[in-house]
Amino acid sequence: MSEKRAMDGIGATMLIAFSGLMGLNQVVIKVSNGGFGPVFQAGLRSTIGLGILLGWLALRGRLKRNITPQVKYGVSTLHWTRSVHFWGLICGVLFTVEFICLYIALDLSSVSRVTIIFNSMPVWLALAGHLLLPGERLSPLRMLGLGLAMGGVALAVLHRSSSDASLLGDILALIATLSWAGIALCARLSPLAQVPPIRQLIYQLAVSAVLLLAVSPLFGPLLREPTFLHLSGVVFQAVAIASLGYLLWFWLIGIYRANAVASFSFLSPVMAAILSWLLLSEVIYPQVWAALALVAIGIVLINRK
Repeated sequence: MSEKRAMDGIGATMLIAFSGLMGLNQVVIKVSNGGFGPVFQAGLRSTIGLGILLGWLALRGRLKRNITPQVKYGVSTLHWTRSVHFWGLICGVLFTVEFICLYIALDLSSVSRVTIIFNSMPVWLALAGHLLLPGERLSPLRMLGLGLAMGGVALAVLHRSSSDASLLGDILALIATLSWAGIALCARLSPLAQVPPIRQLIYQLAVSAVLLLAVSPLFGPLLREPTFLHLSGVVFQAVAIASLGYLLWFWLIGIYRANAVASFSFLSPVMAAILSWLLLSEVIYPQVWAALALVAIGIVLINRK
């Protein structure tokens, strides 16, 4: 397994933009939950996103491209072996669990609260990377940065009104972030590491589209008086997040160190809190600004060469 590149200016710029997009996505999910059942909405997003990716592949002729034989795992058609299918299925199940939990959590709690917990994923991934991923051991300085960034997230979480407090929402958001970290680890430690990011994403969208739509009737009504606004929100999620957005994230994690990429996720809850204040009139507390400062300092230390 080749060692990944340290973070540079281009990667940081792309990750900041991606974090902002993810922050906006949480607001869109919250709004779209007003028209669709949370799990059904997640299933629609995966289905549309899968269609976009497959259409793009067909247009580019990628499905007919010859694959260079790989020898690392002792097979010449690594991208289509049973082992790859198995790990693709595992990632698809994790993807399904992640979004069942995230969408329901956003239905129960405020955007800022859920996204702060959800974006604690870098802590779990960095700790796992310290134990499992070559070249990603945490130095004392990077551990300090991680601690500061997590402290900023904790600061934003601890001060909240009782109206947006939901223990179930907290638990679901935590399960969602652990599932997200599990997907990132599978993408690095399994034969999926040799599979192009777009095919990894197709596994996840295909499995989740089937499972989410299949189980969505178990979570209440599928429709909640949907309007054009709600439908537009689902399309936005499918295009900007489920297909093109996640493909960008997988590409970045394939180039840069896993915990360096994931550390930028700490920006998403702050951006989501600001956007929820602007667009949904949710309360934003002074602690969020202090959290933003801690997060920024933490990211600098984590990515220090």
